[in-house]
Amino acid sequence: MAEENIKLTRAERASLLLLAIGQDRAATVLKNMGPKEVQLVGSTMARIGPISSDMVDNVLEEFISEVKNETGLGMDSDEYIRSMLTNALGADKAGSIIDRILLGANSKGIEQLKWMDTRSIADLIRLEHPQIIAIILSLLDADQSAEILALLPQNMRSDILMRIATMEGVQPAALRELDDIMEKQLTGSDSVKSSAVGGVDAAANILNFSDGSISEMMMEDINESNPDLGQQIQDKMFIFDDLIVIDDRGIQTLLREISTDQLLVALRGVDDELKNKIFGNMSKRAAEMLRDDLEASPPTKLSEVEAAQKDILAIAKKLADSGEISLGGGGDELV
Repeated sequence: MAEENIKLTRAERASLLLLAIGQDRAATVLKNMGPKEVQLVGSTMARIGPISSDMVDNVLEEFISEVKNETGLGMDSDEYIRSMLTNALGADKAGSIIDRILLGANSKGIEQLKWMDTRSIADLIRLEHPQIIAIILSLLDADQSAEILALLPQNMRSDILMRIATMEGVQPAALRELDDIMEKQLTGSDSVKSSAVGGVDAAANILNFSDGSISEMMMEDINESNPDLGQQIQDKMFIFDDLIVIDDRGIQTLLREISTDQLLVALRGVDDELKNKIFGNMSKRAAEMLRDDLEASPPTKLSEVEAAQKDILAIAKKLADSGEISLGGGGDELV
């Protein structure tokens, strides 16, 4: 029974749990999830295939065990979040994201944007001041921001990305201006402290999810305008080839969360060193089958390869954010 549960991804375990608790309870849970999570869980539920009673029992047992270990019940939620993240990440790293998380929790405007089509968001903000656009993109998920950036006029992209990279915080006045744009309350009173959004990390993360040609053009513009800033952004970018720095246990964790078809496309044209590391963390039979499939499969469009690699990178970053793997090598932090 344990063997069966190990083979399930997190999305599959979540889908099984929702299927097990009934339609009404599942609907209540989904209402409290973000758009990407709803889409992922929904699509997983649709294709999960035959479900055995052992699979359901294992998932329910795992869930009950995790709930019993939860220590935040009965505590002030904001204080619990701050304490939890500080203990998990350290004061320096946690400080850069705590304000953003707590800000987003009370923000109806930003949550509404997350559910909107990227083209609609681009049309909504394209005539706004570049600094306002930079703030909005800093508050959205990096992959969504990358898509929006690609839909904005080319002559705006590099300027906006530089503003994101050099942003040190958002003052209440700027947040009020953002409130006016979205016509929703985004933050509270003048006593609100500046929130840690933007920065070099945010700019690098958006570039990681941008199309290769667009990313290159923006980096060229930034390097020409501000070489030091361009180097800082470049140093923070984490590309598919950088997966080589993940330790073996981390690679094994990552492989459990991605499909073979996804990996088959992503490995096209990848350096042999990274391929061998991935093969080395699979069973001998699975590695041989993947090698054979790579040799036998027809040529794949570069855009499809890049899309598969970005999807895997997104999964790797989520695993890193949750502390399940480390994207750093030799003690250096990569984000």
